[in-house]
Amino acid sequence: MRITSKGQVTIPQRIREQAGLLPETEVGFEIVRGRVILTPLGKPASRGQRAVAPLRGSLKHLKRSTDELMALTRGEG
Repeated sequence: MRITSKGQVTIPQRIREQAGLLPETEVGFEIVRGRVILTPLGKPASRGQRAVAPLRGSLKHLKRSTDELMALTRGEG
């Protein structure tokens, strides 16, 4: 396995599965006795969290309450 010119390496699927490394998992690196240790940092974001993240705060410019926005999404307003 080689490190690319961008410093990237592909972790084999079998190892990702055994270590619970899902897409979007934050990881940390440290050197212990001359070896590089990769450690997951917290839980990975769920599929729903990844979908909603870019939308966070995007409706603030409307200056409406949550109840008003919910009514709009239901076609009540």
